[in-house]
Amino acid sequence: MSEGFEPHLESQTSIMSKVAKGAYKHLINHMLTLLLIYVTVSISIQAVQQGQDYLSKHLLSLHDLSFIWYIISFLLVIITIFTIHFMNKSQPVYLLDFACFKPPAMYRVPHATAYEHGRIILASHQKGVEFLVKVFERAGLGAETSLPHPLHYIPPNPTLIGSREETELVIFSSMDSLFEQTGITPQDIDIVIVNCGLFNPTPSISSMVINKYKMRSDVKSYNLSGMGCSASLISIDLARNLLRVHPESNAIVISTEIITPNSYTGKVRSMLVPNILFRMGCAAILLTNKRSLRKHAKYSLSHVVRTHKGADDSSYGCITHKEDKDGKLGVALDKDLMVIAANSLKSNISRLGVLVLPVSEQAIFLFNFVGRKLFKMNMKPYIPDYTKAIEHFCVHAGGRAVIDKVQSSLKLTDEHVEASRMTLYRFGNTSSSSVWYEMGYIEAKGRMKKGNRVWQIGFGSGFKCNSVVWKCIRDVEVPKTGAWADSIHKFPVIVPDVVML
Repeated sequence: MSEGFEPHLESQTSIMSKVAKGAYKHLINHMLTLLLIYVTVSISIQAVQQGQDYLSKHLLSLHDLSFIWYIISFLLVIITIFTIHFMNKSQPVYLLDFACFKPPAMYRVPHATAYEHGRIILASHQKGVEFLVKVFERAGLGAETSLPHPLHYIPPNPTLIGSREETELVIFSSMDSLFEQTGITPQDIDIVIVNCGLFNPTPSISSMVINKYKMRSDVKSYNLSGMGCSASLISIDLARNLLRVHPESNAIVISTEIITPNSYTGKVRSMLVPNILFRMGCAAILLTNKRSLRKHAKYSLSHVVRTHKGADDSSYGCITHKEDKDGKLGVALDKDLMVIAANSLKSNISRLGVLVLPVSEQAIFLFNFVGRKLFKMNMKPYIPDYTKAIEHFCVHAGGRAVIDKVQSSLKLTDEHVEASRMTLYRFGNTSSSSVWYEMGYIEAKGRMKKGNRVWQIGFGSGFKCNSVVWKCIRDVEVPKTGAWADSIHKFPVIVPDVVML
């Protein structure tokens, strides 16, 4: 749907086919509702007509049993229809609240520190130092991003103990904040879902959480790994599906990426980039399907759309955890990563558009497509205006290039991507939790109002693009605590294109 994605991407015909399939699926999913409406209207019309005829003929005999029986039968049919409808309707999923980890000041890595460490560690590889400096100056990160203690050493000293300590710090801090904010206790949790891409100890991280908070023995726990920076939205989808089959339940989702064991110490440029971008972070999210808690919830879950391009070899291998020729372990980023990400986003929004865009926008896109393809009219491809359906955008803060690409492709304003840029500047790329820091930024600015819709967009290895849309169900007060609470007054800031080190 975007000019910015043209050459290397799916054809417009393919996109139109997906839109048609999405519309068909939407129609099928709501077939029962449409059928019930049709039947109800038909019965109502017939009842009114026959009732009028009957009254005109028997105006003085309203006590007639046959007429009374007809009315009773009609009411029973209506009650039965709506009972079936509500029994088949999915339970709504509510987001009660979320909390993001705020690193203590001692973990901060100012620009000068980052440069000095890189220069010393890569002292024998001058070209590598020059490359790192060039990338870092343009990365869009500020001077207050944080790294765990083992990576402050020269050279870095990653250990299993250090990795566990980082895990406990970021997760338990987030969980403690969430329990304090909501008043929910660990004993109230029915489902625990943890996503962490590369660090997967035994016992699992979800078991660490259950042990720390002494949760019930019947709690259902899940540990997702290797899902990349879009894993939080995958976890939300898993939680939604579990809440559909487990009524009156609370689910907690924990999204993080543990940095300690994943610092690359080699010389391959494509594997050095993650060292520059990734920083400490974590988010804990509390979901529920309890109607009694709706009045306390901030959001209801509207849509989840997941796109996986793993069948394509280039997409599958564009982000890979591997060893270099010297046996140094790290994450390699392919040079075509942005093209692949754009392709995945285009597929994802073509399906999401059917669900969220107003009919007017869908109609304009359809007419534009037909005019260009069937009638060979000389017109530019129409890019639907997603701002007519969405008020707030949380684009994964994977890097300045990622945010730039999504902004230009969806024709978003600087204000629409402000939360993403400020999150990258203040906290760096915190992987899957970044979309929650962005949502927290919007709340801290006092911009989240009842009826607003929020679109979270995540990208991850495999290659995946996932979208989650939330609807705000009450005006959200500016939080008094949280990752942004003591610094939100400083933002937004102007992020220079190049920061000279």
